[in-house]
Amino acid sequence: MHKLFQRLGLFTTLFALVVIVLGAFVRLSDAGLGCPDWPGCYGEIVVPSSEEAVLEAQARHPERALESDKAWKEMAHRYFAGTLGLLILVLAIIAWLNRKDDEQQLFLPTFLVGLVVFQAALGMWTVTLLLKPVIVTLHLLAGMATLGLLCLMTLSAGRKTSIFADKPPFGLKALAFTALIVLIGQIALGGWTSTNYVALHCPDFPTCQGRWLPELDMDEAFTIWRDSGVDYEGGVLSLNAGVTVHFMHRVGALTVLLVVGLLAFRCLLGGYSGVRLLGGTVLLLLLVQISLGIANVMLRLPMPVAVSHNGVAALLLMSLLALNFKLSRAS
Repeated sequence: MHKLFQRLGLFTTLFALVVIVLGAFVRLSDAGLGCPDWPGCYGEIVVPSSEEAVLEAQARHPERALESDKAWKEMAHRYFAGTLGLLILVLAIIAWLNRKDDEQQLFLPTFLVGLVVFQAALGMWTVTLLLKPVIVTLHLLAGMATLGLLCLMTLSAGRKTSIFADKPPFGLKALAFTALIVLIGQIALGGWTSTNYVALHCPDFPTCQGRWLPELDMDEAFTIWRDSGVDYEGGVLSLNAGVTVHFMHRVGALTVLLVVGLLAFRCLLGGYSGVRLLGGTVLLLLLVQISLGIANVMLRLPMPVAVSHNGVAALLLMSLLALNFKLSRAS
C-alpha cells in the first residue's frame, strides 16, 4: 500500500501542476467570470448550449451575457480542480488505512484535504466577489501551496537517503531556504500583478514608462482589501498604482535572479554531486522564467508565453522544494 501511496502521490502532484497551468489560462483569457455562479454554470453542471437552456440561463443571470467559450474554460478548470480534490481525498484515505506502517505519512495528506476545501471556498469567493484581487491572489497561492505540499509528500514517501557523507557545506541550507522564501514572495507579487491586470503597465524594458524609477504610489498599489460589490475584471487601479505593482514585480524578479542564481551556481560549482543536477535544473528554469517575463512585456503578453510564465514558476518552486528537501536529509 505504501507503493500505491507513493505512485498516486506522484500522479497527483503532476495533475496539480496541470490544474495550475489551466487556472492561469482561464485567468489570462479573462474567463474567470465565464460562469457567474458556483459550483455550476448558470445553474447547470455543464455550460448551457441549447437555445432554450441559454434563454433560461440568461434569465437567471441577466447581469452577465453567456459567452460559451469563456464558460467552458472556467468549467474545465472546475472539473480538473474537483478531480484533484478527489485524488487528494483518496491519498488521505490510503494514508489512514495504512497508518500502522511506520513510514506512512498522515499529517500532510490530512492537511491537504483541509487545504483543498479552503481552496474550493476561494474559488467560490473568486466568482461571488467578482474577481477581488486579494481573493484571486490567495486562490493562486493556495494552488501553489497544494502543489508544493504534494511535491514534499511524494518526496518524503521515497527512500530516506542522505546525499552527503558529512554535514552540507556551510551556509548552503540557509541559502536554499532563503531562495525558496524569496521565490514564494515573487510568486505572490506575480499573482498581485496578474489579478490587478497590470502586466503591461510598464510597456518598455528595462525601463518602466521610460524611466529607471517611475513615479510610485505604494499606498493604493498594495491596499489589500477593497470595496465589495465592485467588478474587478480588467482592474481598477490608477496608472501610478498599476505601474508600482508592475515595477515591484520587476524588483522581485531581480532579487530572485540574484539569490536563486547564487544558489544554483553554488550547487553547480561547489563539487557536491548530490545537488549538482538539481542546481542545474534550478538555473535552467530561472533563466527560462526571466526570459519569459521579458518576452511578456516585449511581445505584449501573448497567451502561450504568459501561461508558460506561470507554469515555469510552478516548476521552479518544485525544484527549490526538492533541493531544500535533499539538503534537509543530509547528515
